[in-house]
Amino acid sequence: MLQPSRTKYRKQFRGRMRGLSMGHQVSFGEYGLKAMACGWITANQIEAARRAIAHATKRNGRMWIRIFPDKPFTEKGAGAPLGAGKGDVKGYVAVIRPGRVMFEVAGIPEAESIVALKLAAAKLPIVTKVIKRD
Repeated sequence: MLQPSRTKYRKQFRGRMRGLSMGHQVSFGEYGLKAMACGWITANQIEAARRAIAHATKRNGRMWIRIFPDKPFTEKGAGAPLGAGKGDVKGYVAVIRPGRVMFEVAGIPEAESIVALKLAAAKLPIVTKVIKRD
Protein backbone atom coordinates (compact mmCIF):
# COMPACT_ATOMS: atom_id res chain seq x y z
CA MET A 1 0.00 0.00 0.00
CA LEU A 2 1.02 3.60 -0.44
CA GLN A 3 2.45 5.37 2.58
CA PRO A 4 5.14 7.98 3.20
CA SER A 5 8.66 6.67 3.67
CA ARG A 6 9.18 8.99 6.65
CA THR A 7 7.15 11.60 8.46
CA LYS A 8 8.22 14.46 10.69
CA TYR A 9 5.55 13.60 13.28
CA ARG A 10 4.09 10.16 13.85
CA LYS A 11 0.53 11.32 14.61
CA GLN A 12 -1.53 14.23 13.24
CA PHE A 13 -4.65 16.08 14.23
CA ARG A 14 -7.77 15.28 12.21
CA GLY A 15 -8.06 18.78 10.70
CA ARG A 16 -10.89 20.39 8.75
CA MET A 17 -11.77 19.95 5.08
CA ARG A 18 -12.83 23.44 4.02
CA GLY A 19 -12.56 25.09 0.63
CA LEU A 20 -11.87 23.81 -2.86
CA SER A 21 -8.93 21.90 -4.27
CA MET A 22 -6.19 23.48 -6.35
CA GLY A 23 -5.60 20.42 -8.61
CA HIS A 24 -8.85 20.79 -10.56
CA GLN A 25 -7.70 20.36 -14.17
CA VAL A 26 -6.63 17.34 -16.20
CA SER A 27 -2.89 17.97 -16.49
CA PHE A 28 -1.27 14.77 -17.74
CA GLY A 29 -3.83 12.56 -19.47
CA GLU A 30 -6.92 12.99 -21.65
CA TYR A 31 -9.63 11.99 -19.14
CA GLY A 32 -9.76 12.36 -15.39
CA LEU A 33 -11.79 11.38 -12.33
CA LYS A 34 -12.75 14.49 -10.38
CA ALA A 35 -13.99 14.58 -6.76
CA MET A 36 -17.24 16.47 -6.20
CA ALA A 37 -17.23 16.21 -2.38
CA CYS A 38 -14.69 16.19 0.42
CA GLY A 39 -13.51 13.17 2.35
CA TRP A 40 -10.68 10.86 3.25
CA ILE A 41 -9.50 8.18 0.83
CA THR A 42 -7.40 5.41 2.34
CA ALA A 43 -4.38 3.78 0.74
CA ASN A 44 -6.42 0.58 0.24
CA GLN A 45 -9.14 2.46 -1.65
CA ILE A 46 -6.55 4.14 -3.91
CA GLU A 47 -5.02 0.73 -4.65
CA ALA A 48 -8.45 -0.80 -5.40
CA ALA A 49 -9.25 2.03 -7.83
CA ARG A 50 -5.84 1.69 -9.49
CA ARG A 51 -6.38 -2.03 -9.99
CA ALA A 52 -9.87 -1.44 -11.41
CA ILE A 53 -8.48 1.00 -14.00
CA ALA A 54 -5.60 -1.33 -14.90
CA HIS A 55 -8.00 -4.26 -15.33
CA ALA A 56 -10.54 -2.31 -17.39
CA THR A 57 -7.91 -0.88 -19.76
CA LYS A 58 -6.07 -4.23 -20.04
CA ARG A 59 -2.94 -2.24 -19.10
CA ASN A 60 -3.03 -0.32 -22.40
CA GLY A 61 -2.47 3.42 -22.41
CA ARG A 62 -1.14 5.37 -19.48
CA MET A 63 -2.50 6.07 -15.98
CA TRP A 64 -1.61 8.77 -13.45
CA ILE A 65 -2.51 8.73 -9.75
CA ARG A 66 -2.62 12.34 -8.57
CA ILE A 67 -3.28 11.76 -4.88
CA PHE A 68 -1.05 10.32 -2.17
CA PRO A 69 -2.02 9.14 1.33
CA ASP A 70 0.28 11.18 3.57
CA LYS A 71 -1.98 11.79 6.61
CA PRO A 72 -1.83 9.16 9.39
CA PHE A 73 -5.03 8.15 11.16
CA THR A 74 -5.13 6.41 14.50
CA GLU A 75 -7.31 3.86 16.24
CA LYS A 76 -7.48 2.89 19.90
CA GLY A 77 -7.43 -0.71 21.01
CA ALA A 78 -10.70 -2.56 21.71
CA GLY A 79 -10.52 -2.36 25.50
CA ALA A 80 -8.88 1.05 25.89
CA PRO A 81 -10.55 3.22 28.57
CA LEU A 82 -11.32 6.92 28.21
CA GLY A 83 -8.29 9.06 29.00
CA ALA A 84 -5.82 6.49 27.68
CA GLY A 85 -4.38 8.92 25.11
CA LYS A 86 -4.30 8.86 21.33
CA GLY A 87 -4.28 5.46 19.66
CA ASP A 88 -1.66 3.90 17.43
CA VAL A 89 -1.36 4.74 13.73
CA LYS A 90 -3.63 2.37 11.80
CA GLY A 91 -3.05 3.61 8.25
CA TYR A 92 -2.73 6.60 5.95
CA VAL A 93 -5.31 8.66 4.08
CA ALA A 94 -5.34 11.31 1.37
CA VAL A 95 -7.45 14.37 2.20
CA ILE A 96 -9.68 15.13 -0.80
CA ARG A 97 -11.46 18.44 -1.35
CA PRO A 98 -14.09 19.17 -4.03
CA GLY A 99 -12.59 19.66 -7.49
CA ARG A 100 -9.56 17.42 -7.02
CA VAL A 101 -8.57 15.32 -10.05
CA MET A 102 -7.56 11.99 -8.53
CA PHE A 103 -6.87 9.71 -11.51
CA GLU A 104 -6.05 10.40 -15.16
CA VAL A 105 -5.82 8.12 -18.19
CA ALA A 106 -4.57 8.59 -21.76
CA GLY A 107 -3.83 6.54 -24.85
CA ILE A 108 -7.10 4.56 -24.95
CA PRO A 109 -10.46 5.29 -26.65
CA GLU A 110 -12.96 7.61 -24.98
CA ALA A 111 -15.58 4.94 -24.26
CA GLU A 112 -13.00 2.65 -22.67
CA SER A 113 -11.59 5.51 -20.59
CA ILE A 114 -15.01 6.46 -19.24
CA VAL A 115 -15.83 2.85 -18.34
CA ALA A 116 -12.48 2.41 -16.56
CA LEU A 117 -12.86 5.62 -14.54
CA LYS A 118 -16.44 4.76 -13.56
CA LEU A 119 -15.27 1.37 -12.31
CA ALA A 120 -12.61 3.15 -10.25
CA ALA A 121 -15.23 5.59 -8.91
CA ALA A 122 -17.24 2.64 -7.59
CA LYS A 123 -14.31 1.79 -5.31
CA LEU A 124 -14.18 5.27 -3.74
CA PRO A 125 -16.34 6.61 -0.87
CA ILE A 126 -17.00 10.05 -2.37
CA VAL A 127 -19.08 11.39 -5.26
CA THR A 128 -17.02 11.82 -8.45
CA LYS A 129 -17.43 12.63 -12.13
CA VAL A 130 -15.44 11.89 -15.27
CA ILE A 131 -14.01 14.95 -17.00
CA LYS A 132 -12.23 15.54 -20.30
CA ARG A 133 -9.16 17.67 -20.96
CA ASP A 134 -9.93 21.16 -22.30
